[in-house]
Amino acid sequence: MAITPKDLKDYTTFKSVKKRPDAQLEMDILEAKSYINSKIEIPLDDYDELPTELKLAWLKVAQFYALINGDESMAKGYKSERMGDYSYTLSDGSSMTMPDISSLIDKFLPDEERSGFFMRIRAL
Repeated sequence: MAITPKDLKDYTTFKSVKKRPDAQLEMDILEAKSYINSKIEIPLDDYDELPTELKLAWLKVAQFYALINGDESMAKGYKSERMGDYSYTLSDGSSMTMPDISSLIDKFLPDEERSGFFMRIRAL
C-alpha cells in the first residue's frame, strides 16, 4: 500500500506542500520511497499492510522532499533557511538534513544495522 498525494496533503501542515501539484508530490513520494527502501530490509511494496511506523516515516521523508524540491530559495542561492521543524544549510557541498526517522524504521533494518546495545556471551 503506497502513500498518495492526498495522504501527504492530509499529513502536512505546510501550505507549500498542500499547494504543490499532485504530479510533483508523486515524484517526492517516489524519492522518499527510494530513500527508505535503501535503509530497510524488506521493500515498502512487499508489505500487504504497511506498518504504521513505516507509513509515518514515508510521510515525513516525502514531506521533506516536497519542501526541498518546492523551495525557490535553493534556486536563488540562499545559504540557509528554516521551514517549521526543518532547516538546511547549503555550503560548497550542498548538504541538507533529512528528518530523523531512525526510531520509526529501526525494527525494519537489517539486523547488523539496528541501533541499541547488543551483547553476546560465550561460555568458555
